[in-house]
Order: sequence, then structure tokens, then C-alpha cells
Amino acid sequence: MAQCDPVRLCRVGPRSPILDEWDDQEDRVDRDDVGRDDWDDWGGATAPPREGERSVITRIRLPHRHLAPPGRPGPPPEPPRRPPPPPRPGWGRWVLAFVLVLFVVVILLARGLPGREPRAESYSDFVAKVDAGQVRSVDIGDKGTVTGRLKDGTEFTSQLPTALGAGQLEQRLQAQHVEITASRSGQGSPWLSVLLAFLPLLFLGAFFLWGARRAAGSLTGGISAIGRSRAKIIEAERPTTGFADVAGYEGVKQEIGEVVDFLRSPERYARAGAKGPRGVIMVGPPGTGKTLLARAVAGEADVPFLSVTGSAFVEMFVGVGASRVRDLFEEARKRAPSIIFIDEIDAVGGRRGGGTRLGGNDEREQTLNQLLAEMDGFDQSSGIVVVAATNRPDALDPALLRPGRFDRQVTVPLPNQAERAAILAVHARGKTLDPGVDLDAVARATPGFSGADLANLVNEAAINAVRADRAVLTAQDLDTARDRVLLGRRETSNALLPEERRSVAVHESGHALVAALCEHADPVAKVTILPAGVSLGVTEQLPEAERHLYSEGYLTDLLAVRLGGRAAELVVFGEGSTGAANDLAGATLIATRMVREFGLSSVLGPVGYAAPGQQLLGETAEELQRRPYSEQTQRIVDQEVARLLGQAEERALGLLRAHRTALDRLADLLVAKETVDGAVVLDVLRREGA
Repeated sequence: MAQCDPVRLCRVGPRSPILDEWDDQEDRVDRDDVGRDDWDDWGGATAPPREGERSVITRIRLPHRHLAPPGRPGPPPEPPRRPPPPPRPGWGRWVLAFVLVLFVVVILLARGLPGREPRAESYSDFVAKVDAGQVRSVDIGDKGTVTGRLKDGTEFTSQLPTALGAGQLEQRLQAQHVEITASRSGQGSPWLSVLLAFLPLLFLGAFFLWGARRAAGSLTGGISAIGRSRAKIIEAERPTTGFADVAGYEGVKQEIGEVVDFLRSPERYARAGAKGPRGVIMVGPPGTGKTLLARAVAGEADVPFLSVTGSAFVEMFVGVGASRVRDLFEEARKRAPSIIFIDEIDAVGGRRGGGTRLGGNDEREQTLNQLLAEMDGFDQSSGIVVVAATNRPDALDPALLRPGRFDRQVTVPLPNQAERAAILAVHARGKTLDPGVDLDAVARATPGFSGADLANLVNEAAINAVRADRAVLTAQDLDTARDRVLLGRRETSNALLPEERRSVAVHESGHALVAALCEHADPVAKVTILPAGVSLGVTEQLPEAERHLYSEGYLTDLLAVRLGGRAAELVVFGEGSTGAANDLAGATLIATRMVREFGLSSVLGPVGYAAPGQQLLGETAEELQRRPYSEQTQRIVDQEVARLLGQAEERALGLLRAHRTALDRLADLLVAKETVDGAVVLDVLRREGA
């Protein structure tokens, strides 16, 4: 050890005394470390030693050796890894065990320690042993309990009759010189009595405390995690979905593509003084691909995507919804530029109403107010865009739809025929199609199908091919799948009686012939009497082109086609049946809308009344409960509906009576073949000479 002052610089020469001693209390040095450091590691050294000095220096450690030399900071040393402590049992288990042990101890003290039980003696035997001089001592309790010990050491117990009293027994005991003592039952420690009184409360309190602690710990993250957002954050792997993965909807993609352009290059909008869209709400029927479009926007813009459903904000605790909204936007600000996608926003953004409000409704309104405040709280430079989707735009609060919150409303309608063909081609990827499959024909045969319906159709066709032990999808598979989606599973086990098969065949033949004979009706594609779902038979009509407007002539022919089945039963059998119930309901609805909404009644005139439950823009729930016409107008509507239905039935009856031969022949074909296509119906009419 070099003797030096650690405050000043010191120099050790060849003749400096070196003491090879180490102070264990202040500076213990591992001898294995000797020689590992160089001169630059020594504290206080400013210049390397001369050649002669290196030979005598073995190790010098100054008190400030832990300071890193200037110019060489180096990485900090890693702390030694300690093994994780063994898991300790929860304190709740110890409390429960302590209470149980205490309970057992108190019970044992109250009842006495276990030992040899005294022998029970009857009072007569006890008196006889006293007279015989066999009793050494007795103890008489205040409740007549007698315990004692015989002269041979045997303990016994007996019960003194209350009516006899203890006077006569006392004389006998004194005559035999028996040691007599008296005791009071219930004597014991007062602390034991207090403990026994409070033990049940102590036990229940400890049990409830343990249960509460366990329930709090079982929650995800505890109570503090309830108010956190449940948004699914997709950041590490950005959505790979792009507009190329969305078939069709070119107009929708062009309109929503400006959101992508704003997120990619917001400076372009800033130079022009324009404000990018702050929020976009997509409106459309279920299954049209609104969520897919939102993911495509995030994938095209290459920004984080925070996805959450509207129902995720609602919780049983008051204020949780507003807290989750704040947390959601805070996460979006951390990851800006980003996209927040709220699916089914009508669950949290519903129209606020007056009157008496329940607690749940008040909580939902607090959540909506917080959402409105958050959408007002971020500026255009934050790079946050809110995209929402709903299929109930009429239920949304007007404050949510004003400019500045949701600037744009993009309608995502059902796909048209060309878009359906493109969607079918997308879902047919990875599947082997037979060369005879025409996706354009399938698209024409599926009017009103959404993207989700088309995906289900292709999947059902693949399942049908698997049932037939095939890997190739045929046109028949797609046709069977379409019937499965529209009508349900074919009820092969639901065998009809012969007379029922004939009745169903006549009914469906009436629909098909009236449709073929009406000028404005859609062409017949297929007629079948195979039960499917709740239907015993189906007459399928397919339009030649996409219809957007319906003329009065088309609706009048549609009424006649709907009543053609009932008219055929009246022509052939002379009476109707319950099989026309669905046709009557549909025809009544069409006729009612013709009179009340479309203004196609000469008696009522050109007026239109919205159907009950149909909400128009700006209409409140209170206005929906009031009917906008009088009772007299309602009677006129009923009379006009009955007139239209009567005229349609008379027209169908006239057509079928004029073509009775074709009706019988088509019914016979259906009974024999069960299913015929539209060409067969036309051929039957041509053979009749129509």
C-alpha cells in the first residue's frame, strides 16, 4: 500500500515502499483482478510512468478509483443478477388459517381438553355407592350436576333430581365423610367470554376481506385498468390491406382516398389553406365491407390503426366510458399520425333524448359528450383521423354529424352486378373452379347480396363440393349454395303427402304462369317444390338488369304474381289454403306502400306518408309516435289496399282460367321432376298455343 494523500496527485517511483496488505473492512481486492487494468484505469494519473517505474508497480488503488477517467466513460457495469425470490403465499391464506386455528382453540377451551370421559351413574347407583362408603369426593353444581371420584380413582357423573333437593344427599355424604365441594356452571375467564362473543364477527370480517382482495386482484390490471381503452392497436404490423383488396366500390374508394392523401402529405393541404377531413363516417347495410375499407385506408396510409367497437366504451361503472374515450385519443396522439376506427358507433353515439333518463342512458350520454369534446380537442396538425361505421345513421346524434367532427358521410351501398362479379372473383381465389362456372351469371342471380353474403355463398359452394368428395367447384355447387343462403337447408326429411305435393305444385305453377304472362314482371328462372327452410316451394324470378325505379305497371304485375298461387288453388281445387299466407302478407305490404307512400291511388291522391318506424332526417322519437294522418284517411288507405288486391286476384284468376291446360301440365311436370327452370315454363305455354 502506497502511503499518500488521496486529495493531491501522487507519484510512485522505484524506491516507493509497496505494502502488500489489504484492508478487508475498507477495500477488499480480488487478487484475480491484478494485471487486468492498464494505466488509464488508475484514478488521478495524468501521464504514463517511465520504464523503470513499471517494473515495481503491481497495483495501486486510490480512494477515488471508482471515477471513470476523462474521455473514457465506458458502459456502466451490469448489476449482478439475483435469482427471483420464491413466491410467497398470499396474506389472505394466513389470515384464514389463523382464524380457523383460533376458532378450534377456543372451542377446545370452552368444552375442555379431550381426555377420559367420566362414567355416567344413575342417581340410585350413586346413592348406593355413597351408603357403601365407596365415594371419596363429589362436586355439586348449581344445575344439579354431580361429579365425583370413587375411592378406587374412578371418575363418575350423575344428575341430582331437582324435586328431591340436595339436603338429604348432603346428610348421607357427611355421614360417610365424603369431601363435598360446590361450583357454579359458566365460571371461566372473562376474556374467553369476550373472545367467544366477537369470534364470529372476526371470522366473517376476515373472510370478506380476503374475498374482496382476491376479487380485486383477479381483475385485469385491477380497478385502475377499468377506465383504460379496449382499442386493438395495430402498429408493429401495419394493416397490409389496401384498396386493391377491396373489390368494386370505385366511387367510395375515390372519396375516402382523400383521407389517405391527407395522412401521407398534410403539407399539401396546408399550402393551399385547406383543412383535411377530421372524421369520416361510413354508412351502409351490414356486410358491405365498411370495416375492410377502414383497414384499407390505414394500410394505404401506412399509419397505426386503433380499432374499437362502440359497445367497448359502455361499462357497469359510472364514468368508465368517458375515461376510455380519453385514453383512446391519448393513445392515438402518442402514435400520430394515426387512424381511430370506431365500429358500430351507434352503440355510443345514439341520439340523446329528453325526459326521464335512467342511469345507463346518462352514462351513455356522458360517453358521447366526451367523444364530442375529444373530436373538438385535436387540430388538423395532430394527424389523427376518426373513421366510424354504422348501419343505423338515423339513430346517431346530430351533434356527432356536424362538420368539424365527422366532415364526410360516405355511403357504402349494396354492390351492383359488376361489383358482385368482382367480389366473387376475389373470394374464389385459391379455389379450383370448373370451366363451366360463369361468375357473371352468379352475380346476376344474386341481386341484393352484400359482400359478406357473397363470401358465404362461395364458402357454402366449397363445403358442398367437399360433401361430394370433390376439390373442384361446379356451377351446381354455386346454385345449391345460393339456395342455401336464400332459403335455408333443403328439408329432405320433410316428406309431403301426395295430395300436399299436388297442392304445392299447383300453387307454384300459378306463380310461374302469371309471371310469364305479365308484361312487366321479371322472367322466371326456376320453379321447385322441394321444401327449404319454412317454404314448401319456390318460384324464383331474376331481373334482366339492375332496377332502381319501379313503375306502377311493374308493381301491379308484382301484385298479380304474388296472388297467382292462391288463384291457381281456387281454379283447380275451388278453395284456398294456408300456403298463401306469406304471399298475402307480401302483397298487402306492397299495396299499402303504393297507396300510402308512392301516391299511386287515384282516390287518396298524390300524397305520401312515411311508414311507422321509418325515421326521416331531423325527426325525433316523439314525432314517430304520432300518425301524420287522420282516421278517415286511414279508412281510405284500407279501402284502396283492398281494391288493389282484389283487382290483382281477379287478373290472376282470368289468366289462369284462360290457360288451364298449361297450368295442369306444368303442375304434372313439377310433381314428376320437382324442379324445372324458366325455359320449361315458356315451353309449356308455347305448346298450348299461347
